[in-house]
Amino acid sequence: MNPQIAHLYQITQKPSRLILGLMSGTSLDGLDLALCRFSGYGLQTQIDLLQHQTIPYPEEFKQSIREVFAKDNIHFPSLSTLNTQIGRLHAQYILDSLQHWGVKPADVDAIASHGQTVMHRPIRSGKLPHSTMQIGDGDHIAHLTGIITLSDFRQKHVAGGGEGAPLAVYGDYFLFSKKGEHRILLNIGGIGNFTYLSASQEPKDILVTDTGPGNTLLDAFVRQHFPGFQYDKDARLARQGILHIPLLDSLLNLPFFQEPFPKSTGPEYFNLELLQQVMKENNYSLTPVDTLRTLTELTAQCISLAMQTYIPNQKENHFKLIVSGGGSRNPLLMERLAKINPNMTVSQSDSLGIASEAKEAVLFALLANETLMDKHVSSERRLGDSPWLSLGKISLPN
Repeated sequence: MNPQIAHLYQITQKPSRLILGLMSGTSLDGLDLALCRFSGYGLQTQIDLLQHQTIPYPEEFKQSIREVFAKDNIHFPSLSTLNTQIGRLHAQYILDSLQHWGVKPADVDAIASHGQTVMHRPIRSGKLPHSTMQIGDGDHIAHLTGIITLSDFRQKHVAGGGEGAPLAVYGDYFLFSKKGEHRILLNIGGIGNFTYLSASQEPKDILVTDTGPGNTLLDAFVRQHFPGFQYDKDARLARQGILHIPLLDSLLNLPFFQEPFPKSTGPEYFNLELLQQVMKENNYSLTPVDTLRTLTELTAQCISLAMQTYIPNQKENHFKLIVSGGGSRNPLLMERLAKINPNMTVSQSDSLGIASEAKEAVLFALLANETLMDKHVSSERRLGDSPWLSLGKISLPN
C-alpha cells in the first residue's frame, strides 16, 4: 500500500483531527485561514477553532485575478499561470501562518482549500449543465506544505445535481442548528446566501439559496468612483447618499429575482456592466453616493425578498438571523435588515462562538472532516434541496 494512503486511513481512525481551512472569496480581500480541531462528524461534530487570520493579497496579485475573473474573454495563458501561482502562494501563506502559530506542518492532518472562484455559471434552461471553476491547484499546496489537501469542493455538488453553491449548508446544519429554534444563517460576501434551519432540525426542512449581490456591486462601485478606497468602510459613503427608488425597483425587476428558489449566482451576472446597462436604459443620472446608497439598499432588499419568499411560516414564527461575512460589518446594511424584517432578531455569527471573518474557512475545514469521516455517504441523501455527498478532491503530498 502507498504509505500516504495508509497515513490517510490512520487519520480517519484518530479520535480528533487538526484541519486547516482556507477561503478566498470573490471580494479578493485575501486568504482566510482557520485552524480547527474536529471530533465526530455530522450532527455529532465538535469543533475547537484554535487559530484564525486573514492575510491580505498584494494589490498587483488582486489585479491579476480580476483580469480573468468572470470574464467572457480572457488571456488563457494567464489563467493557467494563476492556477499554479495561487496554489503556491496559498502554500506559502499556510507555512508562514503555522510558523507564526507555533504549529508544525507534520501535526496538521489535512488542509481544506476552497480555491479562488473565477467563473460560476449555473444554467437553468437545461440546455447545458451547470458549471463552476475554482483555481489554485491542491497538488501544489499538498506538495509544498507536505500536508494532505482536499480541494475543489464545488465540482461534486454540481455532479450530484446541485449548482455548486452555496455550500455553507453542511456546516450551518451540523454546527449551528438548534432544536426548537428557527435560525437563518446569512453570509454576505461578494454574493449573499443563507441557510434556513428549521426548529424541527430535520434535514428535509433545510432551505439554502443565494439571494443576489452581497458586497460585489458595492465594492466594485467604490473602487471605480472613489480612488484609494477598496470598500465603503462603516457605510460612511452610502450614508451621505439618498435612496433612489426607481433605480432600486429597476434592479429588483432583473430576471434573476424572478427565478424560483433555490438558485445561485455570481459577479458574472451582478457586475458594473449590468448596473450601467440598467441606468442607461432608464436614463438615470445619480451622484456616486446616491448610487452607493441605493446599491446598499438593493443588498438588504434582495436578501429580505429571498427570506420572505422562500422560507415558510413567516408570520407565525420568530427567527434568529445570524449574519457573517464582510457585509456583517456594514452597519447600514445590518440596520436595514433589522428594519425590513421585524420578526427576526439580527446578530453577527460571533454570537455562535465563531468569529464572522473565520466562518467560511471553518466551514470548508468541516467539509474536509465530513469527507474523511462520514460513514453514511449515499447518492440518495439530501440536505433540503442540496445533494448530501462527500465533497473535495484529495491531493497527496508526494
